[in-house]
Amino acid sequence: MSSDPSRDYRQLQLTLSRIGYFRRGTLLKRFMPCGKPGCACQATPPRLHGPYYQWTRKVDGKTVTVRLSAEQAELLEGWIAAGRELDRTVAEMERLSLRATDRLLKQLPPPKRKAPDPRRRAKQNPGG
Repeated sequence: MSSDPSRDYRQLQLTLSRIGYFRRGTLLKRFMPCGKPGCACQATPPRLHGPYYQWTRKVDGKTVTVRLSAEQAELLEGWIAAGRELDRTVAEMERLSLRATDRLLKQLPPPKRKAPDPRRRAKQNPGG
């Protein structure tokens, strides 16, 4: 980032505008045994079946896993990368925004303190 927070923020807005479709979650490429006796996946060393592609994500607090074709996995890989880019961009925008707005708030006069109400104090200390 440069020394000009305004320019950096505008650059991040431009980056954000270029992010296309996105998805959340994790993409896995797995190789697995089938469990059939005599299959090559049971040999030493095993020759596992696959690749199998899985997309895992949280939905309403529960983990959901979906099996995908290689073509679907390729698309999802790009969408998940776009989601991560979105997260990084928004986090950096938030950091710059906090710095800029803190600076603007400090330029304003501090809040005025109210003078204590003498009647209120008299009610709190009736004998004094």
